[in-house]
Amino acid sequence: MFRWGILSTAKIGRDHVVPALQDAENGVVTAIASRDEQKARALADRFGVPYAFGSYEEMLASDVIDGVYIPLPTSQHVEWAVKAADAGKHVLVEKPLALKAADIAPVIAARDRNHVLVSEAFMVTYHPQWLKVRELIAEGAVGRLRHVQGAFTYYNVDARNMRNRPELGGGGLPDIGVYPTVAARFSTGREPLRLQATVERDPKFGTDIYACVKAEFDGFDLTFYCATQMAARQIMVFHGDKGFIEVHAPFNAGLYDHHRIELHNRNHTEATVFRFPDTRQYRLEAETFARAAQGEDVPVFTLEDSVRNQKVIDAIYRAADVEGWVPVD
Repeated sequence: MFRWGILSTAKIGRDHVVPALQDAENGVVTAIASRDEQKARALADRFGVPYAFGSYEEMLASDVIDGVYIPLPTSQHVEWAVKAADAGKHVLVEKPLALKAADIAPVIAARDRNHVLVSEAFMVTYHPQWLKVRELIAEGAVGRLRHVQGAFTYYNVDARNMRNRPELGGGGLPDIGVYPTVAARFSTGREPLRLQATVERDPKFGTDIYACVKAEFDGFDLTFYCATQMAARQIMVFHGDKGFIEVHAPFNAGLYDHHRIELHNRNHTEATVFRFPDTRQYRLEAETFARAAQGEDVPVFTLEDSVRNQKVIDAIYRAADVEGWVPVD
């Protein structure tokens, strides 16, 4: 069993990832660390975890874990990913790993010098619905892919929430803009060449609350919008000359909608629905990561892929300040 340590008691860990880690067939949470030992102990007791530490450093120095999951605020991801790797631990770190592509370089260096696995937690890349989308596109189910369309929005105006605090790495693009980007790249195996974008910031928070993006790939375009102050919505559509694929609730399946994708033919005379009941994408992510960390040859989201995805987000911010197209790389 792969022994997990949780670095902090953050909400995403409490509500989604810790239960998934405990549910995994090949892993178990053995330790939780917080700067407040009472908080660590309370969460440990909630999930039946044997060890609770009052500092991150103490847990990283212990021999009761093999790897860590890091759900800290975005501004602390790089720092603690490096520290965990230097402690000889495998690292699964929440997305976004960094706020700039160049900031990922020290994480890659720490991974390589310590011979550990470090991966950004894009759980969608382990969901069978996205594997199916990729398969359908590769086999030509929609013909020549011409356009990918996406949206990811929610409504959050809580000034205390880290998503609305720029000093913690808040903002819509780091939080959810990464998803249409990674979904298009993952499903097609192609990279955007250039893009245009508009970005709106909240005058009170200073974070980006709305972005509208057009990215040009080799052979098709991606357009998407994301927002943190709009009614909640998720959708991804892959449109070709023979048909299209519509992914319902593509990123939070089970919360926004059911786990399903629909393949429609050119004339709307045929439709095939693929359903994925009881798919636990966080569990699949945890199990795959543990297998890879223990030496099995299974695909995980690499740091090199993290760099490529973050370069797109970096380019969106640059494009918001200029007229016309901006190169991605």
